[in-house]
Amino acid sequence: MNYLYSFLALDLANQRRDDVFSMEYRQTQEADQARHAAEVSASGSDRPSYARRALAHGLAAVSRGSAAAVRRLDDVVADDLGRSLKAAE
Repeated sequence: MNYLYSFLALDLANQRRDDVFSMEYRQTQEADQARHAAEVSASGSDRPSYARRALAHGLAAVSRGSAAAVRRLDDVVADDLGRSLKAAE
């Protein structure tokens, strides 16, 4: 019976050792992946892509056009309001 307990204890010790080694291996792999991700992000260019730049320019043009339209509309409304106030006097 003692030999069975000895065998079980030895088997349990081996399993724990393997678990520790596999955990250390996973931590090493995760550290390597994190280091690689940091290197890739650091080596990327700081300039935005062509598509993002083109989209930004397009949206800026639309924004400028809508701002100009609002300014013209404000002028027209202000003129109409001024005329209506003069007529009311």
